Amino acid sequence: MMQDTLSLKVYGPALVGDDSRPIAVVHAMERALPSLRLEWTVSDDHQLRPLPQREAWLAQARRNGGFPLVCNNDESYPVTIFGLELSARSGPGGQALFEVHADVPLHTAVLAAAVGMLDAVAEGAGALWGHATPFRASAEIAGQTIHPRMPEIPPRGLPALKLPEKIRSPEIPHRLGWLNYWSAAAALAIGFPDPAEDAGLLSRARRTASGGWVVQLTDAPLDLDKPDHLAALLRAYERFPEIGGRSTP
Repeated sequence: MMQDTLSLKVYGPALVGDDSRPIAVVHAMERALPSLRLEWTVSDDHQLRPLPQREAWLAQARRNGGFPLVCNNDESYPVTIFGLELSARSGPGGQALFEVHADVPLHTAVLAAAVGMLDAVAEGAGALWGHATPFRASAEIAGQTIHPRMPEIPPRGLPALKLPEKIRSPEIPHRLGWLNYWSAAAALAIGFPDPAEDAGLLSRARRTASGGWVVQLTDAPLDLDKPDHLAALLRAYERFPEIGGRSTP
């Protein structure tokens, strides 16, 4: 069964000064889905509030190293996006990261635009890596990250991934997803592409304007109840042992 939400997450260098990336990622979402207008937010008392001066508000409304939630006020087609900071203490290589999180209904129009949407948002965020994955699969993949003091067995035989602070550099992706954005630096860090090994992935990949890649694991949205989808995810983890910090002691 198809999940009803596509969860998009990208990770780039922390915001600095009057950084324009919050505005850039909101514009990127709207360009990817031309009928979309992200002109509302949710107040601290959980009320929808219009943003008539959205760009000025975004330039000022920093929160938690990111920006507050922006949405479209459409209950039949809810789209949200917000940003936050992963602190240097919790970040890979001791570096803080700017995280952008978006959720979009997994409708036909979104499927058609999903690769371009991830590309645009990631490039707007100056991201190092990111992914767009149906919510249920994304939740299971997040369950691969294991805390050393609370060890658990990852779901479905997937490999255990390290906490972000245990990963040696911010260019290394923490996990895989259905659509994967790898910047030029991230691709270099994980060894992609190798023409001899990556023909299948390259057949579903596209280059970005900055020299990175968007790589699609399966033709249909990732569903780990489908054996061929789970096998594709397992093969990708085997191919890229750097992902999740698994190739380092």
